[in-house]
Amino acid sequence: MQTYMVGGAVRDALLGLPVNDHDWVVVGATPEAMVAAGYLPVGRDFPVFLHPATREEYALARTERKTGRGYHGFAFHADPGVTLEEDLARRDLTINAMARDEAGRLIDPFGGQADLRARVLRHVTDAFREDPVRILRVARFAARFADFSLAPETLELMRGMVAAGEVDALVPERVWQELARGLMEQRPSRMFELLRECGALARLLPEVDRLWGVPQRADYHPEVDTGVHLMMVLDMSARLQASLPVRFACLAHDLGKGTTPASVLPRHIGHEERSARLLKSLAKRLRVPTECSELADVVAREHGNIHRSGEFGAAAIVRLLERCDAFRKPQRFDEVLLACECDARGRLGLEESGYPQRPRLRTALQAALAVGTRAIATAAQAQGLAGPQVGERIHEARVHAVAQCLAGTQSSSASAA
Repeated sequence: MQTYMVGGAVRDALLGLPVNDHDWVVVGATPEAMVAAGYLPVGRDFPVFLHPATREEYALARTERKTGRGYHGFAFHADPGVTLEEDLARRDLTINAMARDEAGRLIDPFGGQADLRARVLRHVTDAFREDPVRILRVARFAARFADFSLAPETLELMRGMVAAGEVDALVPERVWQELARGLMEQRPSRMFELLRECGALARLLPEVDRLWGVPQRADYHPEVDTGVHLMMVLDMSARLQASLPVRFACLAHDLGKGTTPASVLPRHIGHEERSARLLKSLAKRLRVPTECSELADVVAREHGNIHRSGEFGAAAIVRLLERCDAFRKPQRFDEVLLACECDARGRLGLEESGYPQRPRLRTALQAALAVGTRAIATAAQAQGLAGPQVGERIHEARVHAVAQCLAGTQSSSASAA
Protein backbone atom coordinates (compact mmCIF):
# COMPACT_ATOMS: atom_id res chain seq x y z
CA MET A 1 0.00 0.00 0.00
CA GLN A 2 1.46 3.36 -1.12
CA THR A 3 0.17 6.84 -0.32
CA TYR A 4 0.57 9.92 -2.52
CA MET A 5 -0.31 13.58 -2.07
CA VAL A 6 -2.16 14.70 -5.20
CA GLY A 7 -3.95 17.59 -6.87
CA GLY A 8 -4.21 21.13 -5.58
CA ALA A 9 -1.82 20.76 -2.68
CA VAL A 10 0.99 19.76 -5.05
CA ARG A 11 0.09 22.50 -7.53
CA ASP A 12 -0.12 25.29 -4.96
CA ALA A 13 3.13 24.28 -3.26
CA LEU A 14 4.92 24.49 -6.62
CA LEU A 15 3.39 27.94 -7.18
CA GLY A 16 4.53 29.07 -3.73
CA LEU A 17 0.94 29.51 -2.55
CA PRO A 18 -0.43 28.56 0.87
CA VAL A 19 -1.62 24.95 1.08
CA ASN A 20 -4.72 24.66 3.22
CA ASP A 21 -6.09 21.25 2.24
CA HIS A 22 -4.43 18.00 1.25
CA ASP A 23 -5.84 15.25 -0.94
CA TRP A 24 -4.36 11.77 -0.86
CA VAL A 25 -4.52 8.75 -3.14
CA VAL A 26 -3.81 5.24 -1.90
CA VAL A 27 -2.51 2.66 -4.38
CA GLY A 28 -2.53 -1.07 -3.73
CA ALA A 29 -5.17 -1.14 -0.98
CA THR A 30 -8.68 -2.47 -0.54
CA PRO A 31 -11.56 -0.89 1.41
CA GLU A 32 -11.23 -3.66 3.96
CA ALA A 33 -7.54 -2.89 4.48
CA MET A 34 -8.30 0.82 4.95
CA VAL A 35 -10.95 0.11 7.57
CA ALA A 36 -8.63 -2.34 9.32
CA ALA A 37 -6.02 0.43 9.51
CA GLY A 38 -8.49 2.70 11.29
CA TYR A 39 -9.71 4.82 8.38
CA LEU A 40 -13.37 5.87 8.38
CA PRO A 41 -15.26 5.24 5.10
CA VAL A 42 -17.22 8.30 3.84
CA GLY A 43 -17.42 7.94 0.04
CA ARG A 44 -20.82 7.15 -1.46
CA ASP A 45 -19.86 6.86 -5.15
CA PHE A 46 -16.35 5.48 -4.72
CA PRO A 47 -14.08 4.51 -1.80
CA VAL A 48 -12.99 7.59 0.18
CA PHE A 49 -11.79 7.43 3.78
CA LEU A 50 -10.96 9.86 6.58
CA HIS A 51 -7.57 9.51 8.26
CA PRO A 52 -8.05 8.46 11.90
CA ALA A 53 -5.85 11.30 13.21
CA THR A 54 -5.82 14.16 10.67
CA ARG A 55 -9.36 13.61 9.27
CA GLU A 56 -7.99 14.34 5.79
CA GLU A 57 -9.49 12.46 2.85
CA TYR A 58 -7.75 9.42 1.40
CA ALA A 59 -9.21 7.97 -1.81
CA LEU A 60 -8.38 4.62 -3.35
CA ALA A 61 -6.80 4.96 -6.79
CA ARG A 62 -9.58 4.59 -9.34
CA THR A 63 -10.54 4.77 -12.97
CA GLU A 64 -13.89 5.81 -14.39
CA ARG A 65 -16.00 4.91 -17.38
CA LYS A 66 -18.67 7.03 -19.05
CA THR A 67 -22.11 5.40 -18.83
CA GLY A 68 -24.48 8.28 -19.63
CA ARG A 69 -24.83 12.03 -20.09
CA GLY A 70 -23.99 14.62 -17.48
CA TYR A 71 -22.21 14.68 -14.17
CA HIS A 72 -23.68 11.45 -12.76
CA GLY A 73 -23.14 9.31 -15.88
CA PHE A 74 -20.07 7.41 -14.62
CA ALA A 75 -19.08 4.02 -13.33
CA PHE A 76 -16.04 3.99 -11.05
CA HIS A 77 -13.56 1.18 -10.67
CA ALA A 78 -11.18 0.95 -7.71
CA ASP A 79 -9.05 -2.05 -6.84
CA PRO A 80 -5.43 -2.68 -5.78
CA GLY A 81 -4.39 -3.04 -9.42
CA VAL A 82 -5.19 0.58 -10.43
CA THR A 83 -1.95 2.52 -10.80
CA LEU A 84 -1.21 6.09 -9.76
CA GLU A 85 -0.80 7.15 -13.40
CA GLU A 86 -4.20 5.70 -14.27
CA ASP A 87 -5.73 7.67 -11.41
CA LEU A 88 -4.00 10.91 -12.48
CA ALA A 89 -5.06 10.42 -16.10
CA ARG A 90 -8.73 10.89 -15.18
CA ARG A 91 -8.13 14.35 -13.67
CA ASP A 92 -9.13 17.61 -15.35
CA LEU A 93 -5.99 19.71 -15.89
CA THR A 94 -2.32 18.82 -16.09
CA ILE A 95 -1.55 21.23 -13.25
CA ASN A 96 -3.90 19.17 -11.06
CA ALA A 97 -2.54 15.80 -12.22
CA MET A 98 0.70 15.75 -10.25
CA ALA A 99 1.59 13.81 -7.11
CA ARG A 100 4.28 13.52 -4.47
CA ASP A 101 5.27 10.22 -2.93
CA GLU A 102 6.00 9.66 0.74
CA ALA A 103 9.63 10.71 0.17
CA GLY A 104 8.52 14.01 -1.36
CA ARG A 105 9.47 13.13 -4.96
CA LEU A 106 7.35 14.78 -7.66
CA ILE A 107 5.48 12.46 -10.02
CA ASP A 108 4.35 14.32 -13.13
CA PRO A 109 3.44 12.02 -16.03
CA PHE A 110 1.44 14.64 -17.97
CA GLY A 111 3.66 17.72 -17.91
CA GLY A 112 1.86 19.67 -15.21
CA GLN A 113 4.99 21.37 -13.91
CA ALA A 114 5.88 22.62 -17.39
CA ASP A 115 2.36 24.00 -17.81
CA LEU A 116 2.69 25.76 -14.45
CA ARG A 117 5.86 27.45 -15.67
CA ALA A 118 4.21 28.36 -18.97
CA ARG A 119 1.04 29.55 -17.20
CA VAL A 120 -1.21 27.29 -19.27
CA LEU A 121 -4.46 25.49 -18.39
CA ARG A 122 -4.49 22.26 -20.41
CA HIS A 123 -6.64 19.12 -20.17
CA VAL A 124 -4.89 15.87 -19.25
CA THR A 125 -6.40 13.38 -21.69
CA ASP A 126 -9.38 13.09 -23.99
CA ALA A 127 -11.29 11.65 -21.02
CA PHE A 128 -11.86 15.30 -20.07
CA ARG A 129 -14.85 15.38 -22.45
CA GLU A 130 -16.73 12.83 -20.36
CA ASP A 131 -17.46 15.17 -17.43
CA PRO A 132 -19.18 18.52 -18.18
CA VAL A 133 -18.41 19.83 -14.69
CA ARG A 134 -14.85 20.19 -15.93
CA ILE A 135 -15.93 23.05 -18.18
CA LEU A 136 -17.01 24.95 -15.08
CA ARG A 137 -13.89 23.95 -13.18
CA VAL A 138 -11.57 25.15 -15.93
CA ALA A 139 -13.44 28.46 -16.07
CA ARG A 140 -13.11 28.75 -12.30
CA PHE A 141 -9.38 28.09 -12.45
CA ALA A 142 -9.10 30.80 -15.12
CA ALA A 143 -10.68 33.19 -12.60
CA ARG A 144 -8.28 32.06 -9.86
CA PHE A 145 -5.10 32.07 -11.93
CA ALA A 146 -5.68 35.27 -13.83
CA ASP A 147 -2.34 35.20 -15.65
CA PHE A 148 -2.84 31.68 -17.07
CA SER A 149 -4.00 31.17 -20.65
CA LEU A 150 -6.20 28.33 -21.90
CA ALA A 151 -4.65 25.84 -24.31
CA PRO A 152 -6.39 26.14 -27.72
CA GLU A 153 -6.99 22.39 -27.87
CA THR A 154 -8.72 22.49 -24.50
CA LEU A 155 -10.99 25.31 -25.64
CA GLU A 156 -11.95 23.31 -28.74
CA LEU A 157 -12.66 20.27 -26.60
CA MET A 158 -14.93 22.34 -24.36
CA ARG A 159 -16.77 23.74 -27.38
CA GLY A 160 -17.35 20.23 -28.64
CA MET A 161 -18.77 19.17 -25.29
CA VAL A 162 -21.21 22.09 -25.32
CA ALA A 163 -22.27 21.27 -28.88
CA ALA A 164 -22.87 17.65 -27.84
CA GLY A 165 -25.31 18.79 -25.15
CA GLU A 166 -23.22 17.67 -22.18
CA VAL A 167 -23.67 21.00 -20.38
CA ASP A 168 -27.46 20.66 -20.58
CA ALA A 169 -27.31 17.59 -18.34
CA LEU A 170 -25.62 19.34 -15.42
CA VAL A 171 -27.57 19.38 -12.16
CA PRO A 172 -28.41 22.87 -10.80
CA GLU A 173 -26.70 22.36 -7.44
CA ARG A 174 -23.35 21.59 -9.06
CA VAL A 175 -23.64 24.50 -11.48
CA TRP A 176 -24.30 26.89 -8.61
CA GLN A 177 -21.48 25.40 -6.53
CA GLU A 178 -18.93 26.06 -9.26
CA LEU A 179 -20.33 29.49 -10.17
CA ALA A 180 -20.25 30.54 -6.53
CA ARG A 181 -16.64 29.46 -6.16
CA GLY A 182 -15.72 31.25 -9.38
CA LEU A 183 -17.41 34.45 -8.22
CA MET A 184 -15.16 34.41 -5.16
CA GLU A 185 -11.92 34.18 -7.14
CA GLN A 186 -9.58 37.11 -7.75
CA ARG A 187 -10.85 37.89 -11.25
CA PRO A 188 -14.37 36.47 -11.63
CA SER A 189 -14.82 38.06 -15.05
CA ARG A 190 -12.52 35.45 -16.58
CA MET A 191 -14.86 32.65 -15.57
CA PHE A 192 -17.77 34.16 -17.45
CA GLU A 193 -15.69 35.24 -20.42
CA LEU A 194 -14.35 31.71 -20.84
CA LEU A 195 -17.81 30.15 -20.44
CA ARG A 196 -19.05 32.55 -23.10
CA GLU A 197 -16.14 31.74 -25.41
CA CYS A 198 -16.87 28.01 -25.35
CA GLY A 199 -20.65 28.49 -25.65
CA ALA A 200 -21.54 27.23 -22.17
CA LEU A 201 -22.73 30.59 -20.83
CA ALA A 202 -25.59 30.73 -23.33
CA ARG A 203 -26.78 27.34 -22.09
CA LEU A 204 -26.31 27.88 -18.36
CA LEU A 205 -26.96 31.62 -17.94
CA PRO A 206 -28.66 32.93 -21.10
CA GLU A 207 -29.82 36.01 -19.15
CA VAL A 208 -26.16 36.96 -18.66
CA ASP A 209 -24.92 35.85 -22.08
CA ARG A 210 -27.30 38.15 -23.97
CA LEU A 211 -25.84 41.26 -22.32
CA TRP A 212 -22.83 41.34 -24.65
CA GLY A 213 -23.39 43.59 -27.62
CA VAL A 214 -26.14 45.56 -25.86
CA PRO A 215 -25.20 49.29 -25.95
CA GLN A 216 -25.58 51.75 -23.09
CA ARG A 217 -25.44 55.54 -23.04
CA ALA A 218 -21.81 56.54 -23.45
CA ASP A 219 -22.20 59.57 -21.15
CA TYR A 220 -22.97 57.21 -18.25
CA HIS A 221 -21.06 54.16 -19.49
CA PRO A 222 -17.86 54.99 -21.39
CA GLU A 223 -17.34 51.23 -21.92
CA VAL A 224 -20.74 51.22 -23.75
CA ASP A 225 -21.17 47.42 -24.01
CA THR A 226 -23.34 46.04 -21.18
CA GLY A 227 -21.45 42.73 -21.04
CA VAL A 228 -18.13 44.54 -20.72
CA HIS A 229 -19.61 46.69 -17.95
CA LEU A 230 -20.83 43.60 -16.10
CA MET A 231 -17.35 42.06 -16.15
CA MET A 232 -15.88 45.29 -14.79
CA VAL A 233 -18.46 45.31 -11.98
CA LEU A 234 -17.62 41.72 -11.04
CA ASP A 235 -13.90 42.47 -10.92
CA MET A 236 -14.58 45.56 -8.82
CA SER A 237 -16.51 43.37 -6.36
CA ALA A 238 -13.43 41.17 -6.05
CA ARG A 239 -11.18 44.20 -5.64
CA LEU A 240 -13.41 45.46 -2.80
CA GLN A 241 -13.40 41.96 -1.24
CA ALA A 242 -17.18 41.67 -1.35
CA SER A 243 -19.07 38.68 0.02
CA LEU A 244 -20.68 36.06 -2.21
CA PRO A 245 -24.19 37.60 -1.92
CA VAL A 246 -22.80 40.97 -3.03
CA ARG A 247 -20.93 39.42 -5.95
CA PHE A 248 -24.02 37.52 -7.06
CA ALA A 249 -26.03 40.75 -6.82
CA CYS A 250 -23.44 42.38 -9.07
CA LEU A 251 -23.82 39.54 -11.57
CA ALA A 252 -27.61 39.91 -11.70
CA HIS A 253 -28.11 43.67 -11.32
CA ASP A 254 -28.47 44.52 -15.03
CA LEU A 255 -30.11 41.40 -16.51
CA GLY A 256 -33.05 43.48 -17.74
CA LYS A 257 -30.85 45.40 -20.16
CA GLY A 258 -30.68 42.25 -22.28
CA THR A 259 -34.42 42.54 -22.96
CA THR A 260 -34.60 46.27 -23.70
CA PRO A 261 -36.43 46.81 -27.03
CA ALA A 262 -33.96 47.69 -29.77
CA SER A 263 -36.08 50.70 -30.71
CA VAL A 264 -35.21 52.54 -27.47
CA LEU A 265 -31.54 51.65 -27.16
CA PRO A 266 -29.17 52.81 -25.75
CA ARG A 267 -31.64 53.93 -23.06
CA HIS A 268 -32.79 51.25 -20.65
CA ILE A 269 -35.85 52.71 -18.98
CA GLY A 270 -37.48 50.20 -16.63
CA HIS A 271 -34.62 47.71 -16.79
CA GLU A 272 -34.56 47.44 -12.98
CA GLU A 273 -37.93 45.68 -12.74
CA ARG A 274 -37.11 43.50 -15.75
CA SER A 275 -33.84 42.57 -14.03
CA ALA A 276 -35.72 41.54 -10.89
CA ARG A 277 -38.08 39.29 -12.89
CA LEU A 278 -35.23 37.60 -14.75
CA LEU A 279 -33.30 37.19 -11.51
CA LYS A 280 -36.23 35.39 -9.92
CA SER A 281 -36.30 32.86 -12.73
CA LEU A 282 -32.52 32.39 -12.74
CA ALA A 283 -32.36 31.93 -8.96
CA LYS A 284 -35.13 29.36 -9.01
CA ARG A 285 -33.52 27.42 -11.87
CA LEU A 286 -30.09 27.22 -10.20
CA ARG A 287 -31.48 26.94 -6.66
CA VAL A 288 -29.51 29.97 -5.54
CA PRO A 289 -29.43 30.36 -1.73
CA THR A 290 -32.03 32.75 -0.35
CA GLU A 291 -29.39 35.05 1.16
CA CYS A 292 -27.97 35.64 -2.31
CA SER A 293 -31.24 35.92 -4.24
CA GLU A 294 -32.89 38.32 -1.78
CA LEU A 295 -29.94 40.71 -1.74
CA ALA A 296 -29.72 40.56 -5.53
CA ASP A 297 -33.44 41.39 -5.80
CA VAL A 298 -33.03 44.60 -3.79
CA VAL A 299 -29.99 45.64 -5.83
CA ALA A 300 -31.70 44.88 -9.14
CA ARG A 301 -34.78 46.95 -8.25
CA GLU A 302 -33.14 49.86 -6.44
CA HIS A 303 -29.62 50.41 -7.77
CA GLY A 304 -30.75 53.22 -10.05
CA ASN A 305 -32.47 55.01 -7.18
CA ILE A 306 -29.45 54.53 -4.93
CA HIS A 307 -27.20 56.03 -7.62
CA ARG A 308 -29.54 59.05 -7.83
CA SER A 309 -30.01 59.37 -4.08
CA GLY A 310 -27.62 62.30 -3.83
CA GLU A 311 -30.49 64.37 -5.26
CA PHE A 312 -33.04 63.01 -2.77
CA GLY A 313 -34.47 64.87 0.16
CA ALA A 314 -35.25 63.30 3.52
CA ALA A 315 -38.70 61.97 2.58
CA ALA A 316 -37.44 60.25 -0.56
CA ILE A 317 -34.51 58.75 1.33
CA VAL A 318 -36.77 57.28 4.01
CA ARG A 319 -39.02 55.77 1.34
CA LEU A 320 -35.94 54.25 -0.28
CA LEU A 321 -34.82 52.80 3.05
CA GLU A 322 -38.28 51.33 3.59
CA ARG A 323 -38.35 49.69 0.15
CA CYS A 324 -34.93 48.17 0.85
CA ASP A 325 -36.15 46.87 4.25
CA ALA A 326 -33.15 48.68 5.72
CA PHE A 327 -34.72 49.24 9.14
CA ARG A 328 -35.13 45.52 9.72
CA LYS A 329 -31.95 44.48 7.92
CA PRO A 330 -29.36 47.28 8.21
CA GLN A 331 -26.42 44.93 7.65
CA ARG A 332 -27.94 43.69 4.40
CA PHE A 333 -28.54 47.28 3.31
CA ASP A 334 -24.84 47.95 3.78
CA GLU A 335 -24.15 45.09 1.36
CA VAL A 336 -26.69 46.58 -1.06
CA LEU A 337 -24.71 49.83 -0.97
CA LEU A 338 -21.45 47.97 -1.59
CA ALA A 339 -22.95 46.26 -4.65
CA CYS A 340 -24.07 49.65 -5.93
CA GLU A 341 -20.60 51.07 -5.41
CA CYS A 342 -19.19 48.18 -7.46
CA ASP A 343 -21.71 49.03 -10.19
CA ALA A 344 -20.80 52.72 -10.18
CA ARG A 345 -17.05 52.10 -10.23
CA GLY A 346 -17.26 49.23 -12.72
CA ARG A 347 -17.09 51.68 -15.59
CA LEU A 348 -14.27 52.57 -17.95
CA GLY A 349 -12.12 55.32 -16.46
CA LEU A 350 -14.20 55.56 -13.28
CA GLU A 351 -12.62 52.73 -11.32
CA GLU A 352 -10.96 55.14 -8.86
CA SER A 353 -13.95 57.42 -8.45
CA GLY A 354 -15.65 57.95 -5.12
CA TYR A 355 -19.18 56.86 -4.28
CA PRO A 356 -20.59 59.47 -1.85
CA GLN A 357 -24.05 57.88 -1.99
CA ARG A 358 -22.85 55.07 0.25
CA PRO A 359 -21.71 57.11 3.28
CA ARG A 360 -24.65 59.51 2.86
CA LEU A 361 -27.23 56.73 2.97
CA ARG A 362 -25.45 54.92 5.79
CA THR A 363 -25.52 58.10 7.86
CA ALA A 364 -29.19 58.68 7.03
CA LEU A 365 -30.04 55.13 8.07
CA GLN A 366 -28.26 55.54 11.40
CA ALA A 367 -30.21 58.73 12.07
CA ALA A 368 -33.50 57.02 11.25
CA LEU A 369 -32.64 53.98 13.36
CA ALA A 370 -32.01 56.27 16.34
CA VAL A 371 -35.68 57.28 16.36
CA GLY A 372 -37.46 55.88 19.44
CA THR A 373 -40.19 53.95 17.64
CA ARG A 374 -41.58 52.32 20.79
CA ALA A 375 -42.20 55.67 22.48
CA ILE A 376 -43.82 57.05 19.34
CA ALA A 377 -46.07 53.98 19.06
CA THR A 378 -47.07 54.23 22.73
CA ALA A 379 -47.95 57.93 22.39
CA ALA A 380 -49.92 57.34 19.21
CA GLN A 381 -51.89 54.51 20.76
CA ALA A 382 -52.69 56.71 23.75
CA GLN A 383 -54.30 59.11 21.27
CA GLY A 384 -56.45 56.31 19.90
CA LEU A 385 -54.36 55.69 16.78
CA ALA A 386 -53.61 52.19 15.50
CA GLY A 387 -52.14 50.22 12.60
CA PRO A 388 -51.15 52.35 9.61
CA GLN A 389 -51.65 55.56 11.57
CA VAL A 390 -48.95 54.50 14.04
CA GLY A 391 -46.71 53.55 11.14
CA GLU A 392 -47.23 56.98 9.62
CA ARG A 393 -46.15 58.68 12.86
CA ILE A 394 -42.97 56.60 12.90
CA HIS A 395 -42.37 57.38 9.22
CA GLU A 396 -42.74 61.13 9.89
CA ALA A 397 -40.33 60.96 12.81
CA ARG A 398 -37.76 59.20 10.68
CA VAL A 399 -38.12 61.77 7.91
CA HIS A 400 -37.59 64.53 10.48
CA ALA A 401 -34.51 62.80 11.89
CA VAL A 402 -33.00 62.28 8.43
CA ALA A 403 -33.74 65.89 7.48
CA GLN A 404 -31.90 67.12 10.56
CA CYS A 405 -29.03 64.75 9.83
CA LEU A 406 -28.69 65.97 6.24
CA ALA A 407 -28.90 69.59 7.31
CA GLY A 408 -26.16 69.01 9.85
CA THR A 409 -23.99 67.28 7.27
CA GLN A 410 -24.45 70.12 4.81
CA SER A 411 -23.60 72.69 7.50
CA SER A 412 -20.43 70.79 8.40
CA SER A 413 -19.42 70.62 4.74
CA ALA A 414 -20.05 74.33 4.25
CA SER A 415 -17.98 75.21 7.35
CA ALA A 416 -15.11 73.01 6.16
CA ALA A 417 -15.19 74.70 2.77
